Amino acid sequence: MGRITRLTLALATLAVFASPALINAQAMSSDVPFKVGTFGIDGEPTVGLVLRDALIIDVAAANTALEVDPMYPHIDAPEDMLELIGQYEYGLKYRLYEIVNNVVRNDLSGAAYVHRVDDVDILAPIQYPSKIMNAAVNFYTHACEGCSAEDLAARTQQRQEDRGVPYLFLKPTRGAVIGSGEDIVMPYGRDRIEWEVEMAIVIGRAGKYVSAPRAYDHVFGYMVGMDISDRGGRPPGGYGSGSDWFVGKGHDTFAPQGPWIVPKEFYGDPMEQLHQTLVIDGVTVQEARAGDMIHNIPELIEYASSLITLFPGDVLQSGTSGGTGAGRVERATGSGYLQAGETIRATIEGIGTLVHTVVAEEGIPEDLTGAQLPPTASYRGPAPR
Repeated sequence: MGRITRLTLALATLAVFASPALINAQAMSSDVPFKVGTFGIDGEPTVGLVLRDALIIDVAAANTALEVDPMYPHIDAPEDMLELIGQYEYGLKYRLYEIVNNVVRNDLSGAAYVHRVDDVDILAPIQYPSKIMNAAVNFYTHACEGCSAEDLAARTQQRQEDRGVPYLFLKPTRGAVIGSGEDIVMPYGRDRIEWEVEMAIVIGRAGKYVSAPRAYDHVFGYMVGMDISDRGGRPPGGYGSGSDWFVGKGHDTFAPQGPWIVPKEFYGDPMEQLHQTLVIDGVTVQEARAGDMIHNIPELIEYASSLITLFPGDVLQSGTSGGTGAGRVERATGSGYLQAGETIRATIEGIGTLVHTVVAEEGIPEDLTGAQLPPTASYRGPAPR
């Protein structure tokens, strides 16, 4: 074969692989922003894409329908959210872009694999993270609950001059993590339960010693988180009487997350965007913006990854603002703590809202020996009203 013939063949081959049809088969952007979540569809946990907070696309079913067109090569749909997060930056996001573009361009909102959000159950997006890392006292207003404006200004300046390093603690995952719409359960006899709304940063790439300038390279996206807290403490006697982080943070239902995750490319810089609020029965008890943070999100990621390797699907919550503890806003119940029957709405602008009803756990087994966690009132008296 002559040199010109070989060159002609090579150019022809290149032209085939560069044809518009093949380029279009790999969408490099999504026509509209989307969110991702896990939903109960026909009784099964299903990974879905969220459009305009109104429509849920069943990813597996939509992927199967898309591949009927030979223009689209076969790509395995993720079995769960952890797999979606882990594969997202390794090519999966482009297939998700294709699915969204196909639905939007061809007006497939009535397809069998597209559901109205009101017709599905909203589950916790990640079932379940391998770890949830929470920043304690990471907002200036939370570090000075109940302070006057003058005291807050003075304490803020003092803390800015001596920030130290973040304080992180772990929360359990399975059992503690619940999705929007599920009840928050106050454990039997524990009557000093508080609320905290927080931004939940979802890790997308594994990393150890991730520097702050590289931190966002390891982020998948963002969701709303809550850190429900039992302020009843431990009873007197024994080791470590008083404060107990496991008692305070580790009960079932104490880690609401969701309602879905916004991939980072659709949210922007959280240190500019963040606006979080928490409302109980119509009363706004917390409101904050990112500027109130003591340690910013990249710093939190750098610190956390200096302690332990971060993995895809891990969650780091950035802390809460004033509006708890001595800074509580009085509500209709007259109590400073949560009461059964109250409804909590935790919102982060641009992400979504978690909605939960508070219920009290009723009764405990009769054969317990006394080694269980006792009711708060048995050693601290009734909660203030």
